[in-house]
Amino acid sequence: MLDRYGYETHEVLNQPPPLAEFDAFSTDPTLKRVVAAFGADWAREKLGAAGRTVGSSHVRTLARQANRYPPELRTHDRFGNRIDEIDFHPAWHELMGLAMSQEVHSLCWTDPRPSAQVARAALSYLWNRGENGIMCPILMTYGSIPTLRRDPALAALWESRVLSTRYDPRPIPAAAKMGITVGMAMTEKQGGSDLRQTQTVAERDGEGWRLVGHKWFFSAPNSDLFITLARTEAGVSCFLVPGWLPDGTRNHLMLQRLKEKAGNRSNASSEVEYRGAYAQLIGEEGRGIREAISMGHLTRLECALSSAGIMREAVAQAAHHVTNRRAFQRSLVDQPLMANVVADMQIEAVAAAWLSFRVALAFDREADEAERLIGRISAPIAKYWACKRVTPLVAEALECHGGNGFIEDHLMARLYREAPLNGIWEGTGNVICLDVLRSMQRAPGSLDALLAEIGEAKGVDRRFDQALASLKQEVADLAPLESQARRLVERLALMLAGSLMLRFESPELADAFVASRLEAGWTGAFGTLPRSVDAGAIARGAAPALH
Repeated sequence: MLDRYGYETHEVLNQPPPLAEFDAFSTDPTLKRVVAAFGADWAREKLGAAGRTVGSSHVRTLARQANRYPPELRTHDRFGNRIDEIDFHPAWHELMGLAMSQEVHSLCWTDPRPSAQVARAALSYLWNRGENGIMCPILMTYGSIPTLRRDPALAALWESRVLSTRYDPRPIPAAAKMGITVGMAMTEKQGGSDLRQTQTVAERDGEGWRLVGHKWFFSAPNSDLFITLARTEAGVSCFLVPGWLPDGTRNHLMLQRLKEKAGNRSNASSEVEYRGAYAQLIGEEGRGIREAISMGHLTRLECALSSAGIMREAVAQAAHHVTNRRAFQRSLVDQPLMANVVADMQIEAVAAAWLSFRVALAFDREADEAERLIGRISAPIAKYWACKRVTPLVAEALECHGGNGFIEDHLMARLYREAPLNGIWEGTGNVICLDVLRSMQRAPGSLDALLAEIGEAKGVDRRFDQALASLKQEVADLAPLESQARRLVERLALMLAGSLMLRFESPELADAFVASRLEAGWTGAFGTLPRSVDAGAIARGAAPALH
């Protein structure tokens, strides 16, 4: 009887194979177009290696484990000594080691050839498809270099270790480590994004300073160095806080608790009290917000890149599923309405990638005044738009999987929790849109430079030309109105994306973007592409080919 019925489940049919063991770079035509168009072809070998790592079953397993077993805070050892250590699953450390060995945090600083920012951004984009949690300490480490360079002595002391590709998780003084990471601590309870409300105070102590205060979000508290803000008699100032003191003892950074976040669970975020924490001043006393913004400019790019990478992964998962799943005697991808949904998501993901990488290119070309201005205004534009579009896209991609997408066994559940976070980090939507208005006021040439960049596609498509003429009228009408800042930023984002796609993307995707986003009637819902778009071809092209 037992042999007859056995213990195995029924035969499993009509289930797609896992999307694994693929090259996330070579199977992404848009990313390959980006690096070619923006002059980063020299990094193809590095990008291919990262793409194969990110697409491997091993990294996907590590990412699942790191999120399944989140970090735990140990404030004291068993004898009662204060240690403020964080225990991570070994998968976290392995992921950090892999990403840092592939120069995700450092490439543009260690190999500053033309388009180095684009090349490093491509590494970040790929690794955001692998595991988003590790990208928080990595992006802050990347973004810390310009701030450290404000003080040549600090840069000489720490830069080589910050840029090291050897990840060293040991809880020991930074000076004794092979490589180190850098965290940030800006936000306080009463201020949020308003850094002028900083209440932490700094008092001189010989050649250094002592900080007293509380930070509500202390990002990556397992880092070795921290860039933070505190108030002196001259105003809010920027400081570098080491995790350890020169004598080998812990600095006075008292971790209060780890945040139990809705997503980004593999990464530790905490609250901290400075109880006389030793610190060194960075830059000019009283000009700390300027220093913080210089770092935040780079990390805002990272938020856009992260959202674009999440979009690409979500679309790839959905396209793979519908290509390998059948219903009503046909593959799901051959169902016209499903094809419309997947194609629409693919167009959105492609546009987000072009927007984000154009910011990276502007950072590469900052010696050119027009490019500097484009970078200043387009970084918050790309951050706002990519972060606003990723959440509905991931929700739609999850729906493509049916109930399986809502189960923790599936990657989609993690992406769903991850998607909203970048919209909060480095400034919420309102703060970001107000920053666009601020850049227009304080750098008056930034809007003209951006419109000139958008206008590079003029004459390619009649519908685009009409939208460009309308945009110029809208800019004049909306720019003075703070209440209309989101509408203005949306229009600028769509037009910049459309311009880039018309110049550099495949004709079918560029045409579909213009037809769906720039002509009247777009609602923002996915699956509403007009009949003129070959949705089936775009949907089928969104699925990575497995070898």
